[in-house]
Amino acid sequence: MSKDVALVLSSGGARGLAHIGAIEELQAQDYRITSIAGCSMGALIGGVYAAGKLEEFREWMKTVDRKKIFELTDFSLSINHIVKGTRIIEAIMEFVPDVPIEDLPIPYCAVATDWKSGHEVVFRKGSLFQAIRASISLPIFYEPVRRNDMILIDGGVTNPIPMNRVTRHKGDILVGVDVSGHDYLAQWEKMNKLAGMQKHDKSLKAKLLDMIIPDNIEFNYYTLLSRTSSLMIRQNSILMAKLMKPDVLVDIQMSRYGGFDYDKSERIITIGRQKTQQALKIFTR
Repeated sequence: MSKDVALVLSSGGARGLAHIGAIEELQAQDYRITSIAGCSMGALIGGVYAAGKLEEFREWMKTVDRKKIFELTDFSLSINHIVKGTRIIEAIMEFVPDVPIEDLPIPYCAVATDWKSGHEVVFRKGSLFQAIRASISLPIFYEPVRRNDMILIDGGVTNPIPMNRVTRHKGDILVGVDVSGHDYLAQWEKMNKLAGMQKHDKSLKAKLLDMIIPDNIEFNYYTLLSRTSSLMIRQNSILMAKLMKPDVLVDIQMSRYGGFDYDKSERIITIGRQKTQQALKIFTR
């Protein structure tokens, strides 16, 4: 069986730190990552790995707490974004130098979305960090990247897990790591069954619901837009998996950690490693 892997990493904000654990587990089991494609946080982790700086990035993430997150957030008064997004990229570039994508030791690509045309944009050459910055441009939150005649926003809008964009080599294994899922319904049904309370004990039911949905989610403009976006991204991820039929799909659905929990990197990385180990065990049976 081939040990060569074409690796695809999804969008997902801080949940994408699980990609680090996925890569580490692949390496621990002697798989060789021969190409990589990523979207949003997956583009960042994939790019850092392709540049040979994943270990340094993980160590840096250990220093990130709520205070540091605030310090790295360069707020803006613009009407189309909240954060410029320059400060975080500059911080990472202190230990991951910018390089042309075509000079990386393995084929790499990142995807973004052109807001004007609605088309997916695939970066296979040029500045690594320009590609990453475009791919992570979460609408409304980060300032869009202007390139040529395009206004580039997060790649998750069009292709959250770009399995159809990764470079393939003969006999390689297609591995996708998807952290875009929030399967609250399945978790809720499981909790209902375990508690044996489908028809009674509303107070306990409410407490369990608070455990499943982080931060006691309320139904308002922000949560409505955020949840709707997450659902659309999830459906696109599912459709891509059905279309491309990866050899291994590491489906990491989180509810405990959100898209901005960057201060919980080690816990999220551990989840990524555990889930990848489970998926590889099934694959090699």
